[in-house]
Amino acid sequence: MAERPAETIYVLNGPNLNLLGTREPDTYGHARLADVEQLCAQTAAQFGLQADCRQSNREGELIDFIHEAHAKKVSGIVINAGGYSHTSIALHDALMAVRIPTVEVHISNIHAREDFRHHSFTARAAFATLCGFGIDGYRLAINGLAAKIGIKATA
Repeated sequence: MAERPAETIYVLNGPNLNLLGTREPDTYGHARLADVEQLCAQTAAQFGLQADCRQSNREGELIDFIHEAHAKKVSGIVINAGGYSHTSIALHDALMAVRIPTVEVHISNIHAREDFRHHSFTARAAFATLCGFGIDGYRLAINGLAAKIGIKATA
């Protein structure tokens, strides 16, 4: 019997997350985006999932990734839309349109920061939001996403 191919989740990172490790390390830590992607791949693999990690500084490209996720029938999305979380109705609308189980992640605690960061448009389109756990929030998000879509750890 042939082994079933791994289900895919998208891990989407927005503007300035390509600068992790050097950008405001007191707020975002010293881990790099490559570390986040490795953590996501390892965590997803524990559930027999494949993490397709992408980053863009452009809002439209993030929306294209969300549309592509729908077209490819991915199982879920983990999104850290960065600053677009607080400004982008378009990202909210894209997530609502595709109806894919989504978890929003923020590395820092957005509620302990500037007032303009306290509201997130993308959070309204997600079934859960994690903030303040550093990059470990991505691991927690994938665990929660797997539970939501009914997949148990294989390892």
